[in-house]
Amino acid sequence: MRNTFYKIFLMLAAVILSINIFAQKDKVEKTGLKLGVQSYTFHKFTFQEAVDKTRQLGLDYIEVYYGQPLGEGMKGTMDFRMDKKTRKQVQKYAKSKGVKIIASGVIICKDKGEWKQLFEFADAMEIEIITCEPEYGHLKYVDKMANKYKIDVAIHNHPKPSNYWKPELFLEATKGLSNRIGVCADVGHWARMGLDPVECLKKVEGKIKSLHFKDIKEETEGERHDVIWGTGALDLKGMLNELKRQKFEGVFSIEYEHNWMKSVPDIRKSIRYFNELKEKDILK
Repeated sequence: MRNTFYKIFLMLAAVILSINIFAQKDKVEKTGLKLGVQSYTFHKFTFQEAVDKTRQLGLDYIEVYYGQPLGEGMKGTMDFRMDKKTRKQVQKYAKSKGVKIIASGVIICKDKGEWKQLFEFADAMEIEIITCEPEYGHLKYVDKMANKYKIDVAIHNHPKPSNYWKPELFLEATKGLSNRIGVCADVGHWARMGLDPVECLKKVEGKIKSLHFKDIKEETEGERHDVIWGTGALDLKGMLNELKRQKFEGVFSIEYEHNWMKSVPDIRKSIRYFNELKEKDILK
């Protein structure tokens, strides 16, 4: 009898956990925001394990990075040059877990041939956003490919010496290009460069395609590594309110570059904080 009650208790606990996960996810979806993971967060693991961890977190979206080992039964790494068979295996695995590969990057292609291959791959994989940092001389061609394949391009801001480390560089370089060309706002890198992420978001209003959303350690002599959202130096509330003002609807990729081997509990806390903030400031 005791074993029967214990089994019933475990079943009820699992049901309650599932309800909580779906309720939190529903809060995100009501705003039009797509909360997912940048798989570099799990780069110590395989692509399959990264998908599993994304599902474990109750999230539906992943942004894949190139170079990640694919995992058991799949040869090679995540690569836009992969053969058709491997590509189908990758798609099948993600779909079997209920996870959509919504974006890919960050990438810099060496020539037009590679850019063409990349867009063909993204089209075949039903990827909606290519996150990249093109050389200035490639921008017009990238814009052409983006419109041909109807895939958005989100230009990322790595720290110096990146061509796009501050918003003004992006805005100047992309003058005259189509609305397919926009920004992947890495708010942590802006802060590490001494910029105010809220002000940076204002400068690229109307251009934001996606975010690498994060919080980072307070400024000290040590590394300003990522921390659980709401425990660091960034004004997350201010950023979310600014995105709300802009009526942003798009991809939030969690890129958590710390505690590499045991990051899932930290990320779960960040998701909880994200939903609590939106409940107070975005969903009201």
